[in-house]
Amino acid sequence: MSKQYGAVQAFWGGSSEFEVNVLGKGLADLILAKENLFSAFTAHETYGYSPLVGYPSYTAYFIASKEKPRLEKSYFLDKRIGLIEYPTSRSGHIMPKQVFKELDINMNSLNITFVNSHSALRDKLALGEVDIISSYWQQVDNERFSANYITAISDNISGSHWFLRQASDNPDLACAIQGAILSQAEEQSAQYFKQAKPYWQCSDSAPATFQGEPL
Repeated sequence: MSKQYGAVQAFWGGSSEFEVNVLGKGLADLILAKENLFSAFTAHETYGYSPLVGYPSYTAYFIASKEKPRLEKSYFLDKRIGLIEYPTSRSGHIMPKQVFKELDINMNSLNITFVNSHSALRDKLALGEVDIISSYWQQVDNERFSANYITAISDNISGSHWFLRQASDNPDLACAIQGAILSQAEEQSAQYFKQAKPYWQCSDSAPATFQGEPL
């Protein structure tokens, strides 16, 4: 990467509109975006974007520690609720807010605590600082919580993918960035991010090839 880039300019947006603007106009060489947006903008045909790394699909849940959450308006009105502060988090922000809207609940009437990570949500639930959180469910959660006390609010949410512009013309760069992303994923505390899958077959002894599906 250092051979091809002397400097890197990063763009950070906290909304889907920002993601749409960057992807739709081909403004970035490398972008983390939702797969459905990639398909909607035909980003491969228009700008030559190809996927490097993909995160798996998942289900969003309301998770409690002492009871199974109910998708009823009255249930949430006296609950302390933990959500992710970032508006791009689907399981921790977008989907629960959508449920509240569907139940005709005014957000101002809810007791919501916003935190900056899914692990922080779990800590607050375990400590009894909130009654319910919205997140994904992972196997390790069974150590602190019960699968009997989760309620699905949206399933088959496609995971985000890293896309590189003109990757097929620059396989060395594609492999270098893919390797860096996978290394970062392994260092994450959340098991979900450790499930990142590469699209490129990279080897020192053979030419790099794009497989079309995560390896």
